[in-house]
Amino acid sequence: METSLGFSELLRLIDERSAVFCAAIASAPSLEVPVATCPGWTLFDLAQHVGMGRRKAAAIVAAGAGDAPPDKSAWDDGSGAPRERAALLGWLRQSIELLGRTLREAGPDRGCWTWWGDSQSPQTSGAVARHQVQEVAVHTYDAQLALGAPQPLPDDVALDGVEEFQFTCCATTVPWPHEPAVVDYHATEGRSWRLRLSPDGARVSSTAADEAGTPDVSARGTANDLVLVFYGRIPLDSLELEGDRRIFDQLVDWDPSA
Repeated sequence: METSLGFSELLRLIDERSAVFCAAIASAPSLEVPVATCPGWTLFDLAQHVGMGRRKAAAIVAAGAGDAPPDKSAWDDGSGAPRERAALLGWLRQSIELLGRTLREAGPDRGCWTWWGDSQSPQTSGAVARHQVQEVAVHTYDAQLALGAPQPLPDDVALDGVEEFQFTCCATTVPWPHEPAVVDYHATEGRSWRLRLSPDGARVSSTAADEAGTPDVSARGTANDLVLVFYGRIPLDSLELEGDRRIFDQLVDWDPSA
């Protein structure tokens, strides 16, 4: 798997998106504002999730290679995030700094446990950093949307996010339970990806525009819209679709872990 973003750039983007997330929390009229894209959550719940998630990622990278993640006590002492806003923001920043420091100390190639073991993303600290950019970016969008001022993901984050989602969240060796299919995704910024679904699983290539054959279905949109569709933040109809749409419905319903 290749990424157009180097390790140092990934760390910078984690910090940048995290700072924007913290700014949204700081500017909110109340921490009880509901987050529509995370049903049942308030901004406080979202902030606690973001902070705890960064602590968990740091603990996983620090633990190194293994067949399972470290015990929950490695990142969660059970006290949760503080509810007072200034304290919450301080706790969030500590969580983000811990992740950044741990990733810098590990470098991009340290092996570690990941939940995407049979995907096309490696089980390394570099792949964790790449996924963390998307985690923080999408949750920043959630917070901004809750406050009525959503901003698109930065172009470099969104373009890398399309590929990262496909390689990490879609690629698997679990057999596809339907008729074999080929799905193309096209970003209007000029990049394309092909997803092949078969009894061998789901495999992704980042050269769809150069590959022969017509896909069974395709989706075109900005990289921002593709990422937000992948994460269920905006509807599929936000994209320009061609071909057998049933395949997208099958993809949404498919749970390879079941």
